[in-house]
This record gives sequence, structure tokens and C-alpha cells, in this order.
Amino acid sequence: MDWIRLTKSGKDLTGLKGRLFEVTEEELEKHNKKDDCWICIRGFVYNVSPYMEYHPGGEDELMRAAGSDGTDLFDQVHRWVNYESMLKECLVGKMAVKPAIPKDYHEEKKVLNGMRPKSQVTDTRAREGPISPSYDWFQTDSLITIIIYTKQKDMNLDSVIVDYQHDSFRAETIIKDYSYLIHMELFRDIQEDFSVRVVENVGKIEIVLKKKEHTSWKCLGRALENHNSFTPRKDTAFYYRKCQLISKEDVTHDTKLFCLMLPPSSYLQLPIGQHVYLKLTIAGTEIVKPYTPVSHSLLFKLMEPILPDDKCIYFLIKIYPAGLFTPKLDHLQIGDFVSVSSPEGNFKISQFQELEDLFLLAAGTGFTPMVKILNYALTNIPSLRKVKLMFFNKTEDDIIWRSQLENLAFKDKRCDIEFVLSAPTSGWNGKQGHISRALLSEFLKRSLDKSKVLICICGPMPFTEQGIRLLHDLNFSKDEIHSFTA
Repeated sequence: MDWIRLTKSGKDLTGLKGRLFEVTEEELEKHNKKDDCWICIRGFVYNVSPYMEYHPGGEDELMRAAGSDGTDLFDQVHRWVNYESMLKECLVGKMAVKPAIPKDYHEEKKVLNGMRPKSQVTDTRAREGPISPSYDWFQTDSLITIIIYTKQKDMNLDSVIVDYQHDSFRAETIIKDYSYLIHMELFRDIQEDFSVRVVENVGKIEIVLKKKEHTSWKCLGRALENHNSFTPRKDTAFYYRKCQLISKEDVTHDTKLFCLMLPPSSYLQLPIGQHVYLKLTIAGTEIVKPYTPVSHSLLFKLMEPILPDDKCIYFLIKIYPAGLFTPKLDHLQIGDFVSVSSPEGNFKISQFQELEDLFLLAAGTGFTPMVKILNYALTNIPSLRKVKLMFFNKTEDDIIWRSQLENLAFKDKRCDIEFVLSAPTSGWNGKQGHISRALLSEFLKRSLDKSKVLICICGPMPFTEQGIRLLHDLNFSKDEIHSFTA
């Protein structure tokens, strides 16, 4: 909040008296000290010196990009942060346009402004990425059908995201690490509900829209920004839709289950192991935080959801009373709206193929990605022999969905749950302490000598980093470990 107050104080944070400059690469390089630190992010240059003391990661993290293009570093650490809003009062100007790239330019050379020239992106994809999709459309008296030819055979429903808002129709198809976008102002109005179908064996996607008026369309519509584009996902901006809060309930003394309903005119399936970003406006500034959606329950047959899962998104969120974001979220009333991004993440469902042993290591709300993984593993992996969760918390009162986890282990003998507490009461008879080599070596026992193993880990950064070091010490390979970070 102190930083927000400072940005609204009227103080000249750039030191340039409100002027904007076109910054050359040579000029940028001169500003590389703590009291004079300029950083380029996606082609825009910011004087981050006033922000140094407020940066959660400390001054040293910012100094890693001092006097240079920090786009890649920014994307690695916290791509989700709305830096345009947070640093708008620190804007120095835009990077000067670089001269045309010579024909003998090589890919490994430094790329300024956070983007390659468009022609280079296309050339790189042609050599390394998937083939660009295409689309077509046809109509009847009452329907419009858009067909996307992905030229891929592993497509499914969670590869497609469709939104119709403010006369803008947007259909995004995720193909590996690329995004194919159809973005149009449609020729005529459509109804809010539409259907999406994927023909998996040929990679064809059909989106069926219902006309409001049964008249013939002369064309599909007018192309909007980035229509018919095929770009790496890391180069695409986040897209948000407003979702309505329809319920929230206490799970533990400080954690709640929130249920957000998608707009009727949105289609969004949430892939296992991926996260989204929630956005709220606080004190006039947009604040964004990543969260992993969960299922409404670990025991589907015992607990019916409020609405079908394809229209609701559930989140287990710990409320921090002294925090900035979660108290605001907690004070929302039923019926209020939260902006929700499209999902992202690098977990691949293919990691489950022929899996025999699945080990899950979670601390606190790092349990959230494990919810869908548990449900999926126990119902969709025929080769699975064993799934074990080691769940680290401070006290018994902190354990999320304890009774559901114990019920799950009771009903499915392949499932084993272990709780580890760092600050238990005297009556606690279970495991105690923090993540350690001793705990893990006992826990991570394969069902067979050479069984295929996957270990998923999620929690606070120190927990995750320490866990990964210990797993490598225990001779688990990089391919056998997946860490969830956002």
C-alpha cells in the first residue's frame, strides 16, 4: 500500500518532470546503479530506483536487469504482475526503434524490447514449432459454425477457450507452447450460449454459434487485434473475463473455498496442473495474483457441486489479514465480480502415461494443484499402483480437507496420506518437522525396483527449492520431478 500511496502523491518518480523520451540501447546501459536504475520491459523503459525499497524480492533482484532489457527475467519470475499499472508513474519512455536486422543475423544474438521482429517469429516457428492452424466457417438459417484445423492429433476440449464480450468474439486454441487466435467483431449478434466440439483423431475444432436473427450473414465479421495469429504463448498478453462470486465457505480457520461462475458467453476448461490469475482493483491499482483451481471436492460421489464444473471455477485460498489482495477478496459479497485470466502452466498430462508410482509433496496451500491430480490419477491412470501424498502444515487446524483425504485413502487402497506438522500440540501422534532427507527417503519407496515414478512438489518457494535439492540428492532425475511455481 505504501508504494501505491507514493505513486499517487504527485511526486516526480522518473526525475524527468513528466517528459517521455525515446531511449537508445546506449542510453539505457548508462542507468545501471541503485539510485539511477532504468529497466526495459517489452519495449518500455522504467526508472525503478524509487521502487527499490518496495520490491518484494529486494533490490538485488531488480539490479539483475539494471540498464538492460529485463523482459525475459521478468517473465521467468512473475510474468503475472501488472507492471504497466504498478510502474506507470515511473515510465521514462519507449525504446528507440532498432535498424533493420541484417540477413546474416543469428537467433542467439540478444533481442531487445522483449520481442523478436514478426518475420523472425514466423521463421523460428517454421523451423521449430507446430504448423500454423487455419479456419473456415459456414452457416445455416440459425447457426454459424467455425471450424479450426489444428493439424494436430492430440487436441482436447481444454485446448480451446472461447469468449464473447462487448461484440468481440475471441477463440483461442492452445497448441503445445503456441496460441492460435480468432478475434473478430461478428457480422451480426449471437446468443450467449454456444457449443464446442473437438474431433481428436483429426485435430478439428468446431464452435457452433446461434444467431439472434435468422438472416444470412455476408461475412463472418471484421478482424480485430491479432486475428488469425499464431504466436508463442509467452509473447501473448493475458486475457481476462469477469466471473461472478456465487459462494464461499470456510475450510480451515484461515482458508476458504471460493466458487466463481464463468459468464454464459465464455467457454473455459481448466487443464490439470495449470493456474490462472485473479485480478482486483485495490486503491485504484490493478493487483493480480496466481491461484490454482481445484475440484469442488475430493469425493465427487458424496458431494454434488453447486453448478456444473464447466461453468464454475473453485479456489482454495488462504486469507492473510495483513495482506493486500486476500482481505479484499474475502470482503467481496456474493454476486460481486472477479476478473479471471486464461490458464497457463507447464504441467503436461502426458507425464502420467504408463505411470506406476505418483508421489505428491505439498505444504500449506501448495496442496491446491494436488487436488485435481489426485482425482485424475485415481480414476484415469490404469497403470497406477500407488499414489502417496505427504502434506506439510504447522498445526492440525491448518490441514485442508483432512477428513476428505482420510476418506479417500480409506476407500482406495492405492492411496496413502501422511501429515507432517512443524508445530503440533502434545497430543499429535503423527510425523513432525520440516521437509528433510530422512522423511523423504522413507516416504519415496517405489512399488517395484524400476517402476515409472513422478514426484510433484508445491509450496512456499523455500520449501520447493529445498525439496528439489533433496530429491536430486536421493537420485531422482529431472524428468521424474515436477515443481509447481507461478
